[in-house]
Amino acid sequence: MREIPKEQPQMYRKGREQAVLLPPASRSRKAHLLIPVAGQGRFDLPACSRCGAFAWPVPEACPVCLSPDMRLTPAPRGGKLISFTTVETPVSGYFRARSPWRVGLAEMDCGPRALVHLHPGCKSGDRLKLSLILDRAGQAVLHAGPEAAENMNDDPQWREMTADPAGRRVLITDARHVAALPLVKALVAAGAAHIWLGLDEEGGSLPEAEALAATQSVEIVPLDLRSDCSVENLARSTAGVVDILLNTADLLPLAASRNPKDPANWREAMEVVAFGHMRLMRSFAPAMAARGADGAAAWVNLMSVMARIAHPGFAGYSAAHAAALAQSSALRLELALGGARLLTAFAGPADSFWKEHFAGALLAGNEIACEIIAALRAGLDEVAIGSVARDWLRQQNENPRALEAELGV
Repeated sequence: MREIPKEQPQMYRKGREQAVLLPPASRSRKAHLLIPVAGQGRFDLPACSRCGAFAWPVPEACPVCLSPDMRLTPAPRGGKLISFTTVETPVSGYFRARSPWRVGLAEMDCGPRALVHLHPGCKSGDRLKLSLILDRAGQAVLHAGPEAAENMNDDPQWREMTADPAGRRVLITDARHVAALPLVKALVAAGAAHIWLGLDEEGGSLPEAEALAATQSVEIVPLDLRSDCSVENLARSTAGVVDILLNTADLLPLAASRNPKDPANWREAMEVVAFGHMRLMRSFAPAMAARGADGAAAWVNLMSVMARIAHPGFAGYSAAHAAALAQSSALRLELALGGARLLTAFAGPADSFWKEHFAGALLAGNEIACEIIAALRAGLDEVAIGSVARDWLRQQNENPRALEAELGV
């Protein structure tokens, strides 16, 4: 295996142990309502249901009419920078280790004024584009950048709160997933420093994967998610240096197509998807969490949308993905100890096998890869990929029983 240089994460010593530096995480219970909003890339702010006034930060009552009925409402993302400063010696150890840190006072188009993390290119009087984004403590914060900015990679503060693949070391767990090889190409194009591509030996070789491995930054490694030993062996050599783990574990459609209701296929799906995820958690999560916010950046679970919506024709397959999803809360909390993010990507049908079961357009691997790279760059923790996934999740939120009836037809 090629020698990969290890980066030293920034930490401070607490007794004989090392504690990871994270931003202050204390928030009110109401402020926690912003976490899923920021994690999905939305810009919803508290607004009064009586008078319509927006507020920031999240108040207990409307600052205009004192109504207690404040609801998160989509807000305009624009604003104007009133003033700014560069903090040279912050009180917080996290920000002090990353100083100087730029902050500004912004006047939002929707009304309130707010302190924001500020892009280095913004000056007083400039128009701003505001974003709700999760910081390394998993809390929603406001970031302001230039109104016309399309690429935020030149902002070190934005990069600190996201998981852009540029310069990162990435492990893709299953090379046989329809999106695995497109992901490798997208990660190389995005500037990933090194990519390990897991390939089980029993399934035979992948000619395209072998060709990709000829490049400087791609390396094929043996990995069978059904085997404790295989996962542990790889973790010994890579867990301490992986920045982004991209879990593409899935049951191959060829196996499911024999008979989706066959108990053998149910067991195989559980072994690969659910227990494979558990093996990865056990072997990789502690090392990624221990490396802190300056090392490990994100864990990505690429799941079928059936993890959230049980399809009657694929009950075993749905249950396997649902079981892996159920493990995510524990994984998210473990990774959060080191400031790493968990991104769950719910994808719709994405292989030719599904064509005989679903009338809609199937996802291409390239589409999945592009959506995941974009979600990492935006610092999201949940994304729906494809029209089928987005439509099913929307219907589930509106009327889950109606969706069940529709899928059962």
